[in-house]
Amino acid sequence: MSTKPMEETSPMSADKLIARPTSPQLPHASSAHAPAIKPLGSPKTQSKSSGWTSLFGWLVVGGLSVAGWYYQPQWLPQVKTWLGMDKPAATKPARVVPVSTAVVKKRDMPLYLNGLGTVTAFKSVTIRSRVEGELIKVAFTEGQMVHEGDLLAEIDPRPFEVQLNQAEGQLARDQATVKTAKTTLSRYEGLASSKSIAAQQVDDQVSIVQQTMAMIQTDEATVANAQLQLTYCRITAPISGRIGLRLVDQGNIVRANDPTGLAVITQLQPIALVFTIPQDDIARVQKRTNATDNLVVDAFDRDFKVKLASGKLLAIDNQVDATTGTVRIKAQFANDDGMLFPNQFVNARLLVDLKRDAIVVPSAAVQRGPTSMYVYVVKEDETVELRNVVPGASEGAETSIESGLQPGELVVTDGLDKLQPGAKISSRQKEKKGSAEEKPGGKPAKESAATQKESIKDPKPPADEPPKKATAPTADPGPSPATAEQNRDQHSTVTAPADGPAEPRSKPVSSCGEEDSEGKGNP
Repeated sequence: MSTKPMEETSPMSADKLIARPTSPQLPHASSAHAPAIKPLGSPKTQSKSSGWTSLFGWLVVGGLSVAGWYYQPQWLPQVKTWLGMDKPAATKPARVVPVSTAVVKKRDMPLYLNGLGTVTAFKSVTIRSRVEGELIKVAFTEGQMVHEGDLLAEIDPRPFEVQLNQAEGQLARDQATVKTAKTTLSRYEGLASSKSIAAQQVDDQVSIVQQTMAMIQTDEATVANAQLQLTYCRITAPISGRIGLRLVDQGNIVRANDPTGLAVITQLQPIALVFTIPQDDIARVQKRTNATDNLVVDAFDRDFKVKLASGKLLAIDNQVDATTGTVRIKAQFANDDGMLFPNQFVNARLLVDLKRDAIVVPSAAVQRGPTSMYVYVVKEDETVELRNVVPGASEGAETSIESGLQPGELVVTDGLDKLQPGAKISSRQKEKKGSAEEKPGGKPAKESAATQKESIKDPKPPADEPPKKATAPTADPGPSPATAEQNRDQHSTVTAPADGPAEPRSKPVSSCGEEDSEGKGNP
């Protein structure tokens, strides 16, 4: 019997099958001429080459990972947008800059010269006594406006009246002596004609008459002096003006030519103002003076805000102060309202020119650029445009524009640091006007609150609710603490919003003791 079938059907273990060496296959007849495959290298060389290749691959992967992480802000938003994971950010609207604007005007522009000046009185008198004596009367009030010849004070006149009487008595005695001397002279002249007396006696009597006549002249002068001293006892105002504070009180002994004096009178109407201007502006003033006689001078306070008075140019000094390079100018003011006081420091403005039909803008609108002056002009779409201008003369807070603007245009005066050409702006004047016209929470809200309060006080039942039965009046024992607390909550005031009346905090409670709509009765 053959054993081959038995070998095919006999089971074989897995270990034997794996351990059995495979016999090399013989080449096919068609591949008899194929070249033999040679190994590339030894096993040790192949292991080293694959190690370097693996290391280089890991380095490339690490470098790409680091570069991708570093440039993540650039490519990640684009990838998210492409995948639909993130929506592109909406563009922000243009920023609106709040500014202040002014209208370009066309009008006459006056040009002034400014200078610091001092108010000076034309006349100022210190009242002093000419005689010595007791001050028995003060006839003026401090700060009073007095006129020339008004009585101001009186000094005791009795000593001077005695001196006058004495002088008059001496005059009367000397007059009698003269009369006697003249009578004797007439007698001597008759006797001399008859050769009864010597001619020398006649001559001596003539000398006596002349001496007595001289004594009478002296006595008359003494009387006149006594009368003058008596008039000095009445002190009157030498000029018209305002009298100052009293320096001597009644009852004091005053002396002649006392340096202190009794008071000071200063003329206020008219009054002068002396101020200075730079020597470079003398030509402008002289040119204007030659053209017209009346140059207007205005007096302002220290801040140049309040106009005190207006006058005219009176005179220009004849020389320039070499230390300051200025010249003094004197102006006259009527000062009817008494706003100017002597020795007061004021700012003077001398009108030297008037520019006709000038284009005027606020000085704050004109800005200085690297090459020229410019302004921001507001267009109709409420955007701004940078426009170069040629400024002219400036006066105070206004500047004239020679070219670059037209009357009626709007220029920006405040908020210029935040502007650029084409920027969107909003005028602060319009915002203030709108807020003044519409005030939220005004009268309508108050009316709704008042209406709500009335509805709480007198609640009306709904139309579908049946009328409630009236109860007999009983004596009111007074509200209980719970009722008082509920009424206080009921009458509490609720502030209503601007768009309508507010809702009450608690529902109205019936005062008759019945249950309300929720079934809760009044305790």
